[in-house]
Amino acid sequence: MWNRLNKSMMFCQMMFGLSFYGVMITLTRFFLEELNYNEADTMMIVGAFSSIGPLFAIAGGFICDKFLGSKRSLTLAYICFASGYALLAFGASITSVPISLCGIALASYSRGLMSPSYPSLYKRTFKTQEDFENCFPINYSVNNVGALLGQYLYPMFVLVIGFKGGFALSATMAGLAAATLIIFHKPLVEICEDIDKEPVSSKNMGIFLALSAAMLGMVFFMFSNMEIGKYIVYAIGAAAVLYFMSLMAKAKKSDALKMGTILIMMVLTTAFFVYYGQMMTSMTMVTINTMRGDLLGFIPLAPEASMAMNPLWCIVAGPIITAVFSSLEKRGTHFTTATKVAFSFILTAAAFGVLTMAVKGVGEDVTISPDVFLVIHAFLAFGEVIVGSLVVAFILSVTPKHIEGFSVSLFSVAMALSGIVGAVISGAIAMEKGQEITQQFVQDVYGGYFGTLTIAAVVMVVVALGASKMISGMIAKADALEGKTSEGMAPAAA
Repeated sequence: MWNRLNKSMMFCQMMFGLSFYGVMITLTRFFLEELNYNEADTMMIVGAFSSIGPLFAIAGGFICDKFLGSKRSLTLAYICFASGYALLAFGASITSVPISLCGIALASYSRGLMSPSYPSLYKRTFKTQEDFENCFPINYSVNNVGALLGQYLYPMFVLVIGFKGGFALSATMAGLAAATLIIFHKPLVEICEDIDKEPVSSKNMGIFLALSAAMLGMVFFMFSNMEIGKYIVYAIGAAAVLYFMSLMAKAKKSDALKMGTILIMMVLTTAFFVYYGQMMTSMTMVTINTMRGDLLGFIPLAPEASMAMNPLWCIVAGPIITAVFSSLEKRGTHFTTATKVAFSFILTAAAFGVLTMAVKGVGEDVTISPDVFLVIHAFLAFGEVIVGSLVVAFILSVTPKHIEGFSVSLFSVAMALSGIVGAVISGAIAMEKGQEITQQFVQDVYGGYFGTLTIAAVVMVVVALGASKMISGMIAKADALEGKTSEGMAPAAA
């Protein structure tokens, strides 16, 4: 099951987690304190940084499928990551908004190039689909080891080496990942599709470079003008869905039915990641304004580093979720992926319910203990691991092979749309510069906002359960059209 190829790729995944989340955890204070942005604009930038990258997985999937292949795309992604972080470090050293935005634009585009190519290549390092599905949550936990260390340590690093030093450190880590892929180039190419084994034609390289230049220009514009940029995100997301629907119309009926299940899963994923995105926007602002004290009474934790509790729990959640679902399946109990997503919304409702009670019950000192956020992140992390790992595996199990990269990119499109939507609605709790944080503000504004999100999460549990029945029926019908027996296959596919 495990071999040197998937282990080397998981090292790259850890380097991604360290570098990306280390940068993201420091961006809020960087834009607030160094670049003098207000809370609302900062939340939009950080929310966009977490979501625009996945949006450009549409272009990444197209490039992966048609021009470069998964191995080349992934290697170039890490090289561009390193370059983007280096630009961000330079921008921080001279306090330049345009250069800093160029850096995060290049890093965001690189993430889009990586998102569809990594799971596609990682899948091929395993002998069977079952091995891949069972191990993908472990890979997710490895990513979160990097995310945990990055989110916890970077605020402390910044105190010593400054923002530019932290960003330069991320550039080094991304460079190590690129070097690893280059070292393992030959064995990885051997398991790839033919496109990775053949030289890239001058025509394809020209198209790739032109497309990349256009995408980078668009990303930079979006970060520079987020008011217009958010509508560009909506338009690109809609265009991706319409293109996918056009592919459905041309596909044979059995494939079209399975592709339809991907669209349903995309809706559920978008809704879930609206909640996940609150960690980077509204929840970060809440912790900066209210969280004081040491975690568990003895672990120092900077307020902006509260997100580090999420990957901490994700590391634990991956193996537990794998063990629980594997054990249940051995005993004959199978849950569809959509039903598992419904479990995630139950956990989400619990998380935001605890947060609502915490802000509504805040005292006159306007202080919330880090221990409260530890509980909140526990619920969110288990839900995130379910959605983040199992939905991708579901997509790969039902999509036609020739559009595998693009289909996986729809998962990233869902993340992108949810990130922007989440950042926009987070603006409801933004404070003006110089505004005093008071008990009444926390109870009324924060309490009302998170209370509404809790109720909506409960509604989504019901929606996800209904979607589960619909998806199961569509896959069963598709299998019947293909002349297959559904015995023993529906649970794995659905």
